[in-house]
Amino acid sequence: MIGVLCLGVCLAAAVPVHAVPQDRRSDHEAARAGRMEGRLLPLRAIEARVVPQMERQGARYLGFDFDSGTGIYTLKFLRNGNVIWIDVDGRTGQVLSRSGG
Repeated sequence: MIGVLCLGVCLAAAVPVHAVPQDRRSDHEAARAGRMEGRLLPLRAIEARVVPQMERQGARYLGFDFDSGTGIYTLKFLRNGNVIWIDVDGRTGQVLSRSGG
């Protein structure tokens, strides 16, 4: 029993903490391919349009998600303990929706 427990702990320690789930990895690869092919704006360009405006409203930028199926970036912010999600079209940079907060 102790040997099984030790094996489980050793195996858990072997998995990198920073490992990215497969579906997230493929979304990031799709975003990169879209940028390289000129179909998507670079994330930095989208952030440059949205982040300063949200920071002026007192929100702190947390990061983003990308949906390769729709080409939509979801930028996440925190303000007064509430999470705000901003959906941005990766092709045009247009803000599509805002929810939360």
